[in-house]
Amino acid sequence: MDLYQELILDHSKRQVGSGLRDGHDAEVHHVNPTCGDELTLRVQVEGSGNDVRIADVSYEALGCSISTASASILAEEVTGESVEEAMAVRAAMKHMLTSRGSDPGDEEEIGDGIALAGVAKYPARVKCALLSWMALTDALARAGVDIASTEGETV
Repeated sequence: MDLYQELILDHSKRQVGSGLRDGHDAEVHHVNPTCGDELTLRVQVEGSGNDVRIADVSYEALGCSISTASASILAEEVTGESVEEAMAVRAAMKHMLTSRGSDPGDEEEIGDGIALAGVAKYPARVKCALLSWMALTDALARAGVDIASTEGETV
């Protein structure tokens, strides 16, 4: 088993941020209809304007190891970061995962998310890996954060 497979299994078994916590500004529920993965994600933000930071991300995930690992990686990578930084990581993850393997990703930018690079070769699994990242964007918008003003890709 290679390092990336181990990282996915580790995040799937020891999920960072797992368990819904109170004190959130928004909650969303997303479902991947192609495989049945489900995710309820809560986000708490602090600050205003260009200084908005993600204070906390908590979630409850039901699904495959790719989906649950991706949610754990998301919580680890964006908690405590500015929304602009989080959206840049999200954009890099989306680009890597939708590249069909042509973009191996940048570990400096996406951290443990690099472990999901191989998913890009399996289009049916890309939605599993992106579920939590799409939910984050939705949750931030519902929390009143102007994600369109960030430099990262928002769609």
